[in-house]
Amino acid sequence: MIDRSDKFCIIGAGSSGIAAAKNFLAAGIPFDCLEREDDVGGNWYFGAPCSRVYASTHLVSSKALTEYGDFPMPAEWPEYPSHRQALAYLREYARAFGLYERIEFGVGVERVEAVGESGQWAVGSGQNVGKESLLASKREESGWRVRLSNGEVRWYRGVVIANGHNWDPRRPKYAGEFAGEAIHSAEFKSADQLRGKRVLVVGGGNSGCDIACEAALHAEGATLSTRRAYHVLPKFFRGRPIDQCNELLLWLRVPLWARRAASAVVSHVALGPAWRTGVPKPDHRLFESHPILNSQIHHHVGHGRLALRPDVERFDGRRVKFVDGSEGEFDLIVYATGYRVTIPFIDREQLNWQGEAPRLFMNVFHPERDDLFCIGLIQPDSGQFGLVDWQAKLVANYLRAMEQSPARAEKFRRLKASAAPDLGSGVRYLESPRHALEVEHYSYRRRLMKLAAALTA
Repeated sequence: MIDRSDKFCIIGAGSSGIAAAKNFLAAGIPFDCLEREDDVGGNWYFGAPCSRVYASTHLVSSKALTEYGDFPMPAEWPEYPSHRQALAYLREYARAFGLYERIEFGVGVERVEAVGESGQWAVGSGQNVGKESLLASKREESGWRVRLSNGEVRWYRGVVIANGHNWDPRRPKYAGEFAGEAIHSAEFKSADQLRGKRVLVVGGGNSGCDIACEAALHAEGATLSTRRAYHVLPKFFRGRPIDQCNELLLWLRVPLWARRAASAVVSHVALGPAWRTGVPKPDHRLFESHPILNSQIHHHVGHGRLALRPDVERFDGRRVKFVDGSEGEFDLIVYATGYRVTIPFIDREQLNWQGEAPRLFMNVFHPERDDLFCIGLIQPDSGQFGLVDWQAKLVANYLRAMEQSPARAEKFRRLKASAAPDLGSGVRYLESPRHALEVEHYSYRRRLMKLAAALTA
């Protein structure tokens, strides 16, 4: 076994892994970053086995609310960059912070196992003993055995999981059998897969609505089936990205009920009332489900190019019956039904798994261990790059505080072991697997920033 017990193992070099690597490098925390693909990018690496984006994918959040706080996207780029631009941005970020030479490419992680019980890294002991003797004493007590795809087994001080959670397709089950072709949105790559076919898209998230709009343009027929009606907001209002309009209201501390009312007015003005457009009225309040940002759904429904149906009841050959009694024949079904939260290389009990996802403080910190962290294990209602940067900064600050500010570190340790903060900022999300990792981005970011500042000596 290769001894790396003075280092952390960062798993993944997507948007979360490189944020962790940058912050660990800045804090002087030794690490190895392992990436199974041949370059940086993760989900945004179009064409790679790990990628789930398709040819027409653009950011669903504006660049100002997606980018890393210390690395703005180019001013000349559009408000909603393409997946190609997002990939170029991530790679330029890695180059700018000197991360490429610190990433091992083509190396996957097959198994991660804890060695020892506590996983607590002797708060403050670095002030009393030398680094080498501290490492030697802790090496026997705790650490992580990491088995790699190349056959190596390494011993690490700790593990940072940043492998992403939008990769393991979730497929619904219905009565009967469908005789046509059925794929998950993870397998959808271009409009060529839709041409000349009667297409049914199942699932009303942002990906489902985007693919349904693709089908409205390129397929012989297009239908979108959803379990419930969702709130649909335009991507722009008066020339400004809609998420930036909401950001202004949050900055002004406008209460939730007033932001809901303002959004309803915007939707009514920009898209029209539901009874007139043919898009059904939602059965829940705005923000209680992940928001749908799409300016084309109403357009295609109004032009008769996209039909809307409720949930599927059963299959009979190529015929699909819906729960309202309506039926239709289809050649292709695209399941845009989301992804399971899957971390295949570690036992669930070691991640404090509860229900659909791990139960972690701020979705980052294990309540008991000081050597296991997750970066990017969130589903925010806005962009993610900037949030994972703050997650990684908070982890780095905590690790540094354990050596330099033991009182601050101990206070945070007690907090992460006991607190379960409301990550929805008062929003009661619908009970569904889709919302297992949902966070309200503005209050979540403020809390990360406050916690990070409190740990700084």
